[in-house]
Amino acid sequence: MKSMKKIGIIGMGYVGLPLWINFSKNGFQAVGFDAKKDIVASLNKAQSYIGHIPSAGIKKARKAGSYGTSDMSEIQGVDAIIICVPTPISKNREPDLQYVKSVMRQIAPFLRKGQLISLESTTYPGTTEELIIPVIEEQNFTIGKDFYVVYSPERENPGGDIRQENITKILGGATKVCAKKGHAIYSKVFKKVEIVSSIKIAELTKLLENIHRAVNLGMINEFKMICDKMGVDTMEVVDAAATKPFGFVPYYPGPGWGGHCIPVDPFYFSWKAKEFGMNARFIELAGEMNLNVQDWLQEKIVHVLNLDGTALSTSKILLLGLSYKENVDDARESPSLRLYNWISVNGGHVKYSDPHFPKFPSSSKYTFKDSSVKLTSASLKKFDLVVLLTKHKGFDYPLIKKYSKRIIDTRGVYAPDQKTVFRG
Repeated sequence: MKSMKKIGIIGMGYVGLPLWINFSKNGFQAVGFDAKKDIVASLNKAQSYIGHIPSAGIKKARKAGSYGTSDMSEIQGVDAIIICVPTPISKNREPDLQYVKSVMRQIAPFLRKGQLISLESTTYPGTTEELIIPVIEEQNFTIGKDFYVVYSPERENPGGDIRQENITKILGGATKVCAKKGHAIYSKVFKKVEIVSSIKIAELTKLLENIHRAVNLGMINEFKMICDKMGVDTMEVVDAAATKPFGFVPYYPGPGWGGHCIPVDPFYFSWKAKEFGMNARFIELAGEMNLNVQDWLQEKIVHVLNLDGTALSTSKILLLGLSYKENVDDARESPSLRLYNWISVNGGHVKYSDPHFPKFPSSSKYTFKDSSVKLTSASLKKFDLVVLLTKHKGFDYPLIKKYSKRIIDTRGVYAPDQKTVFRG
């Protein structure tokens, strides 16, 4: 089997960049493809553009000969192509695969015999067979003989403690030969590569992982709302239940789901289920609950403001954390952005503090011009209410508690007293 030494990674975001670095340090020349010129420029200058990924790894990759480009014609020079582009959902919660389709159109003229394509983007079962393989076959290649196709879902955990290479890599091939080719490449980077029997199995594996989390988050957020009515602290209940050494996995409530996976992937599955005459009612209900908890938090804000006779329209509110999870500069689908918008639309004066976002992050939904508030005794005293949304290590929690008039804590940092601190 011919050795593959040059890897092309399309989409240099939260998934593609660490993959590019890891292939580079394991003896491959990695070419990072991205349509955004600023990302390519940063890559070639060895400057990180993602907060939790240090520039040191990029510098080492550049010294080893890896680089970035926006020129898709360079695809013809790589041995393997790994696609890591976004797969969002539409307003109607239907799969939006425009980026995958666009990539395949762009690279089709430059494909050559002996190459391998791996799709890593999360998607519904059947995507690889419907959108990837037909494009390759139109170029007169035979899958499994002179061109190879696999699906290997990304399992990136931004800011997590487990190194990428220590996370088991799932891989499904269009044929056994394809799977063998894919394994030969990924096993150079990942300590364990698990080959499953088909591409659809691999596609569904990623969906199940995230459906599992979405359903449990929906459950615990509903549990939280009911416990709040009862005057019981949910966090203490979960901590107590977690002492059971079997049959229980602790999930903690928050302000609602966020990120690139959990708010999106379950709807890929439920959409595909309808094609087979099935309704994924339980999964869709979990989605509704994870959205309902955001509405519940809005009601909680109004309630706490009213304790001081303050209307939302005249209030001054500080949001702590824009990231969807702690200690990363990732605000994709973050409930914090939705809450910021809601307060602003309803006339409230809203500001934020987040050490990972000196400026308000731009997105397709929100384009506010704002900058992070430095937390001091004086700045905290200016606000009627502080809402803790993300548990960043960079926050001074004793300072926040000491100088905030009222706090709604959605992350369990403080014990609620229903006077200064309220569970959110």
